[in-house]
Amino acid sequence: MDGTVLVADDDRTIRTVLTQALTRAGCKVHATSSLTTLMRWVGEGKGDVVISDVMMPDGNGLEMLPKINEDRPDLPVIVISAQNTIMTAIQAAEAEAYDYLPKPFDLPDLMKRTAKALENRGRAPRREETVVGADEPDELPLVGRTPAMQALYRLVARVMNTDLPVLVAGESGTGKSLIAKAIHDFSDRRTLPFVTVTGADLADLEGPAKVLARVKGGTLLIDEIADISDEVQARIVRMMDVPGEHVPRFMATTQYDPGSLMDGGKVRQDLFYRLDGATITVPSLRERVEDISLLADHFFARTEREGAPKRWLSKDAAELFRVYSWPGNVRQLENAVRRLSLTSLAEEITRAEVESVLGNQPETGPVLQGGDAEKLGASVARHLRRYFDLHGSMLPPPGLHGRIIKEVEGPLIEIALEATGGNQAKCADLLGINRNTLRKKITDLDIRVTRRRKLM
Repeated sequence: MDGTVLVADDDRTIRTVLTQALTRAGCKVHATSSLTTLMRWVGEGKGDVVISDVMMPDGNGLEMLPKINEDRPDLPVIVISAQNTIMTAIQAAEAEAYDYLPKPFDLPDLMKRTAKALENRGRAPRREETVVGADEPDELPLVGRTPAMQALYRLVARVMNTDLPVLVAGESGTGKSLIAKAIHDFSDRRTLPFVTVTGADLADLEGPAKVLARVKGGTLLIDEIADISDEVQARIVRMMDVPGEHVPRFMATTQYDPGSLMDGGKVRQDLFYRLDGATITVPSLRERVEDISLLADHFFARTEREGAPKRWLSKDAAELFRVYSWPGNVRQLENAVRRLSLTSLAEEITRAEVESVLGNQPETGPVLQGGDAEKLGASVARHLRRYFDLHGSMLPPPGLHGRIIKEVEGPLIEIALEATGGNQAKCADLLGINRNTLRKKITDLDIRVTRRRKLM
């Protein structure tokens, strides 16, 4: 490598390692722990490439990028960050960073990217993609501050610059395809095509060849892999094994629990092992309740930008949004917001208006809400009183407690299994019991378990 690299990082070890590696590679290196010093060097015309951390003692490295791009538009900036979330990657793209790597980074990989940046100096490529899901009406936003979403961001950040196949699992409406697109948009293949296909696209004998011609070494996303026939799955296996110079990165989505795909016979064993390089499970809206108000605000702002009247939820309406079960997840929430934006009578949306939109859809039951549990108790009490009345002046036979528990527990487990598609691990988690305990109860209560698409 030939050129001068400016390194800005508050970690002395990272500065030392990068200085030594770049110097051995033939570069001149100026290293600093100060953004102020870095910006002075840039202003003086020093450096051919910048490697900068995001969080520095005297500022945010991302906030300096617009100034660098304005003063020296041909100076490539490689951003590295311990805040390895997809949002940091998105912000780096918005600020037109040349490249982005989450910490801890692979040193040979960073050296390779630096060498490429030096080769392209004077004509540093800029990403032209818009922020995924930010303002596009047909896209769900990557919005969320809950631990579940932050864990998702960190996982996406770790896999986006690898060539591992990715299996994205999640309920309908959670944004599985969006996650796959985000991985592509911030990967080394971002300038190549991103192609989504279904089983119908591969059903024809020439389908795989046509698809590979379209994707041209980019990213190929196979939608709902478990809904594809065994014959077409075999073609996908052969397609993934085709050697060549322009082999795409393979991804797939599924609404099923990944652990049930192979065991339940939904996905061929050979295909599952090829796709399961990295598995990303997108949380349902019920698993990130605290993000609901954030998402609602996002969608209200979007509809206002599109010309709808300004709207917001009253306190009671917002609480109903929070406790609702959202079986359709983020997509359903977006549709509810759009409808309320158009039909509400005033700027502040009332609880009654929300009820009119969500009223015919399943709502979280009283056991989950925690505020109205007496409804179930009252129903059980009426049943028991009638049971005692039928015995007149005599008491029921001994063993009443076991019989009643069995009558309640059996339907509860059956419905929970139905809701989780027969996945016993998820059912046990839903019920809050040990998986071995669940298996014993299934045997004792003679419950039949059927694998199928889950309802919730």
